[in-house]
Amino acid sequence: MKIGAYNIYPIETGTFWLDGGAMFGVVPKVLWEKTNKSDERNRVQLAARCLLIVGNGKTILMDNGNGQKITEKFRDLYSLEIISGELNKSLAKYNVKTDQVTDVILSHLHFDHAGGSTINENDKLIPAFPNARFYVQQSQWENSLKPTERDQASYSKNDYLPLQEHGVLQLIDGEKELFEGISVLVSSGHTPALQMLKISDGNSTLFYPADLAPFTSHIPLPYIMGFDLQPLNTLADKKRIFKQAVDEDWTLFFEHDTLVAAGKIKITDKGFAFDHEVDLSK
Repeated sequence: MKIGAYNIYPIETGTFWLDGGAMFGVVPKVLWEKTNKSDERNRVQLAARCLLIVGNGKTILMDNGNGQKITEKFRDLYSLEIISGELNKSLAKYNVKTDQVTDVILSHLHFDHAGGSTINENDKLIPAFPNARFYVQQSQWENSLKPTERDQASYSKNDYLPLQEHGVLQLIDGEKELFEGISVLVSSGHTPALQMLKISDGNSTLFYPADLAPFTSHIPLPYIMGFDLQPLNTLADKKRIFKQAVDEDWTLFFEHDTLVAAGKIKITDKGFAFDHEVDLSK
């Protein structure tokens, strides 16, 4: 997909599994399992898909998956699979090496979004993209340093403290245009200051909602994750942002949907709904 000066590519970094009830909150299993089949451990499969944006002298990565710092316990708990979608190999498909990435925008610091930010080299944790700046919302950073008992399992400080130690971390306070045609928006429901991405040239827009809408099946308003710290804020943000997405014909990018990477949404007599898939290779 091309928007303005930017070529945009989906980057696959593997799959993992999370509890289906946690992924859909108050929505009964009899409803969510129509679109997301669960395994014998009541888990549904998630992609760990990120976005590569190349243009205007920039090579930008939005999120970076679970990374490679994986223990066997962690791998079993989440049935983590990273071989088929190893990040470096996925970038190489577009002739991009890790040292060519200029900027990494992190939606938030949960392990499945920021795990690939650092690597273990000679028993030391270092940034995985040595020439990149890493962009994180200030409130998200503060929460990651002192998470609550409810969300502390979602964070691993090995994923992000080395960024600060190596001087490559840049904190952002609120919504702003980071680069020409590329802006960050903020939602306050899933986690403090969930950072979402909007790429637009005035005619076409791609929106990266991150965990505001992990699957296409999260488009209907009541479908909100049990992980969300402030679900009513998520609800309000979905109403506000999805209306604009429909009115302005945005394409949405789905980070965790294993079947659909991008698509359009619509308003029906029952509310917001997924409409159709969009092929980002065109």
